[in-house]
Amino acid sequence: MAMNIGSGNGDQDVVMEINTTPLIDVMLVLLIMLIITIPVQTHAVKLDMPTSAAHQETVPPEVVRVDIDFDGTILWDGQALADRSGLEARLAQAAAKPVQPEFHVRPNKLTTYKYVAEVLSSAQRLGITKIGIVGNEQFVE
Repeated sequence: MAMNIGSGNGDQDVVMEINTTPLIDVMLVLLIMLIITIPVQTHAVKLDMPTSAAHQETVPPEVVRVDIDFDGTILWDGQALADRSGLEARLAQAAAKPVQPEFHVRPNKLTTYKYVAEVLSSAQRLGITKIGIVGNEQFVE
């Protein structure tokens, strides 16, 4: 660091300046060293994407509508089932199919959760995978 204390011609003003050139040189050298030593990172994510067939025909899935009435009565595509064992027999037949149908469970607005939970637990226990609850707009107030 250098300091200039006036000039030789009798000027009494003291000028104090820090020479910043060496500091800038050191910072640039350190920056270059840092850039060189950091390994190049690749920002790629490997994804296994499915391949598409040239002509793939889409067949709409079979839909089974299961209605649950306020008193626990279960309707399979509009036909009333006698009891829960009849529902489980039909669910077991549907689960055994090579392509399972979609099950649309539609509870009545006045149905207690107990009846809906029984149907959903039977479906899960028997291996039904495509199940959904429809008609939720009736519960919006």
